[in-house]
Amino acid sequence: MDLKSEEKVLKLDNDEEVVSKLKGVGTVSDNNMEAKSPGSISSKDMIFRADKIDLKSLDVQLEKHLSRVWSSNLEKNNHRPKEVWEIDPLKLEIRYLVAKGTYGTVYRGTYDNQDVAVKLLDWGEDGMATAAETAALRSSFRQEVAVWHKLDHPNVTKFVGASMGTSNLKIPSKNPSEGYTTLPSRACCVLVEFLPGGTLKNYLYKNRKKKLAFKIVIQLALDLSRGLCYLHSKKIVHRDVKAENMLLDTNRTLKIADFGVARVEAQNPKDMTGETGTLGYMAPEVLDGKPYNRKCDVYSFGICLWEIYCCDLPYPDLSFAEVSSAVVRQNLRPDIPRCCPSSLSHIMKKCWDANPDKRPEMDEVVKLLEAIDTSKGGGMIPEDEAGGCFCFAPTRGP
Repeated sequence: MDLKSEEKVLKLDNDEEVVSKLKGVGTVSDNNMEAKSPGSISSKDMIFRADKIDLKSLDVQLEKHLSRVWSSNLEKNNHRPKEVWEIDPLKLEIRYLVAKGTYGTVYRGTYDNQDVAVKLLDWGEDGMATAAETAALRSSFRQEVAVWHKLDHPNVTKFVGASMGTSNLKIPSKNPSEGYTTLPSRACCVLVEFLPGGTLKNYLYKNRKKKLAFKIVIQLALDLSRGLCYLHSKKIVHRDVKAENMLLDTNRTLKIADFGVARVEAQNPKDMTGETGTLGYMAPEVLDGKPYNRKCDVYSFGICLWEIYCCDLPYPDLSFAEVSSAVVRQNLRPDIPRCCPSSLSHIMKKCWDANPDKRPEMDEVVKLLEAIDTSKGGGMIPEDEAGGCFCFAPTRGP
């Protein structure tokens, strides 16, 4: 076998346009492999030896180009009027790490003498995200800010401010002896009030054995329902209602957080499609890729209400695929304990009805919860006694 038969070739369909984008890469003809200038190459000459193309070098050049474009955009932004939600980086002090996620990190800090949670988003800096993915994430960030800075409700996390492309922030290093690191030039950050009570998910997990007093169950449910009612009144669909996205303050007041996937409700439900949210909480129409509206939040609330009462996770023994299929095809829902008051189980069932049109509006849910009498304990053992709901006790009987 001769050398030519072993050579891998890459046929490129475009001519001058492609060549101009690949400056510095050697071109060869299929006859004598002599180097030619870009302007003298015809479409029949557009054949490259794949093993001669330095893809890594092209990636580096492309990354430099994108960085220049991003920096240029930042420079243009510096000359535009400041948005009402933009922070003054000089007033922000980032203190220590709280949590780390796929595309960002949450720190505790202070801004203008106020305790804040600082969400740093460093999309694309590790080279893992494509340019399109990075652009989509930045668009989601702008969307989150556009939604959040206009909201004002005791059960919605208070938005403090945000910044895009701020590179002069000092971030504490993992190793204290190393001092500080700087924020990547393309990163963004959002500031919200710091809530020391942590997530509702962690709070429920801590109480998984004892369970919660019934009056606390109703208080948390009312906080969540009132917050969602407010969002829906503003034509906002949260789309990711779950215990992990609810935060508690020092008084155990629940506040809705994380508007990363929230969006203003479309006039036409067909404009809102796609799987958005977390599977165990997602409505059947969302899982099935059908158009949806604010009623998907009502469904998720029903799952959260069950979770608050039971201090447990829905479908803990099922895989994502099993949950998705069973919820849509078999009408799977969490098992409601026998001791759950009918007034509460009734709300759960109404909220997670398979038909979105049969689910109540959140203002109706608020009224139903407000009407529940918590004085009798709702099947829960009193706070000053050991154990929890009678249905969860290891042994039951006379």
